Amino acid sequence: MERRAFLAGLGAVHPIGAAASLQFTPLPSREKWAVVFGTWCGTARDAGMWISEGMGGIAAVFDARQRPDLKTYDHLIIGAAIRAGRGPKELDDLIQANLGVVKTKVRAYYAVCGNQGDRPWVQTQQQYIDDYLVKLCQTSAPQKRVFPGRITKALLAESDIKMLEGFFKQLGIPFEDYDHLARWDCLQFGREILRSVSAPAKKQ
Repeated sequence: MERRAFLAGLGAVHPIGAAASLQFTPLPSREKWAVVFGTWCGTARDAGMWISEGMGGIAAVFDARQRPDLKTYDHLIIGAAIRAGRGPKELDDLIQANLGVVKTKVRAYYAVCGNQGDRPWVQTQQQYIDDYLVKLCQTSAPQKRVFPGRITKALLAESDIKMLEGFFKQLGIPFEDYDHLARWDCLQFGREILRSVSAPAKKQ
């Protein structure tokens, strides 16, 4: 079945081309938000759209391959699908090209990872958020979350399939399609991000 344009929560999603992801068109807001992600199988994209839905649909959602103009946004949420400890090169390149802007605007980070089918652990957040995304953007953020990921073998290159087959074989786990990303978790994270930015600053 062909993928079609569809309504997702409060925003519209439109196909934009083979090399890029789907675009989530945000609802009007006093301040402009954007979710920027790197992905392989679309997991970080789906998480980003659901995070925006949890925020009331106010955040635009961009694949890093679209190279959005980050200067036009007040707040950024940076996400990545993780493979071998890192996200896609396109995300790294986009962040490095806009580092001066990114450092002042990041409000949250998220990552998605397979974790051999398990729920992410505390050390998973340390490895993928603090040791990767925070260092990449050279700034921390009040909200961080690692979500369980998915694998869709039909979307992987043959070289990646062979590598992952060997990896799963060493673990004694069959290499099969799986999907552990939960929409509700992403919606809840979006609400938490919005609350953390909207909350009045505590008096020192």
